[in-house]
Amino acid sequence: MDAVRVALLREVLAGTEWPVATRRFAGALRGSVVSYGGGLLLVGTAEYEPWHLAAHLVDEAAWSGTPELSPTLVRHGARPGDPAHLAVGLGRVSAARRGETLLVVSPSAPGDALLERVHDARRAGARVLALDAGDRELGAMAHEALSVPPDTDLDLDTVQHLVSAAAGENAVPLPRGRRRLRDRLARLADQLTAPPPERW
Repeated sequence: MDAVRVALLREVLAGTEWPVATRRFAGALRGSVVSYGGGLLLVGTAEYEPWHLAAHLVDEAAWSGTPELSPTLVRHGARPGDPAHLAVGLGRVSAARRGETLLVVSPSAPGDALLERVHDARRAGARVLALDAGDRELGAMAHEALSVPPDTDLDLDTVQHLVSAAAGENAVPLPRGRRRLRDRLARLADQLTAPPPERW
């Protein structure tokens, strides 16, 4: 989904909770990875691998000049013979440590095996974020969660588009620390290249 479609979608959703909720979650994601200099792990369930979100985050990382947003896709069915970017298995979740961010995308119950690994990562100091359908156990483990219950008008895929687009925006406020030089320069460039205000 390109920037124009995301903008149209935000217009359609104006007045609902979704534009604010997705920007808040994206701000938490961006703030987490930028504060620690990267280390974003992205994992889904055994039935659902978030390939599409991974691709969008890679694009947003490149377009926004924020390489920390580019995730490592962790796969349930990874095999040693797979290409390097597809060979990262679930053991990587258990090995996550302080300074790393784990983003779990779960359109259904994540399963005990994944929950145990997420618990290990959190206990070791990793920051856990969850995009899910309202799973209580996963929500309790997450530092930040955005739930998309099955009875809402939006689906999880659409919410992922909104989150990834918002994560790449330079205007997303960082929850901790000072703003990065790149963000300040981008804001200054926007101000300098903006057309002068109309005089009435």
